[in-house]
Amino acid sequence: MNKELHFKSENQTWETPQDFFNKLNDLFGFTLDACASSDNAKVSNYYTAEQNALAQDWRGVVWCNPPYGREQVKFIQKAYDESVKHGSIVVCLIPARPDTKVWQGLIFDKANQICFIKGRLKFGNSKDAAPFPSALVVFGGIRDLSAFGKSFRGEGIA
Repeated sequence: MNKELHFKSENQTWETPQDFFNKLNDLFGFTLDACASSDNAKVSNYYTAEQNALAQDWRGVVWCNPPYGREQVKFIQKAYDESVKHGSIVVCLIPARPDTKVWQGLIFDKANQICFIKGRLKFGNSKDAAPFPSALVVFGGIRDLSAFGKSFRGEGIA
């Protein structure tokens, strides 16, 4: 198996599937897309890479599908921080890698809800599913996510 092909991508952005987002948006009513471009923004209020979402306030109900490289940890920390600082609800779509430091040290301790997505998502216009499982991590709120996969609730889930 060619691990380079399956586990590495030069592009660290994975556009959220629109139908998947629409179902989540029906539940949450997002007011900000924290990690977008003008081509893939999911709501009218969004931050681009040039605007540096990590240096901005995230207020309201925030969608965050962060870059999937090493910078992702900073976005997850920011999501938690903004939920505390502003009382925002922040929903992150990230790879489900519960063995990593960010899951063990932040997500399991601070998330209000975690949902492991059933199956593999097809990001953007890809004809193939992602080579990794995905999860929704929610800071600052709880919704019924059972339609998306197995969900765990309560701050300090671990």
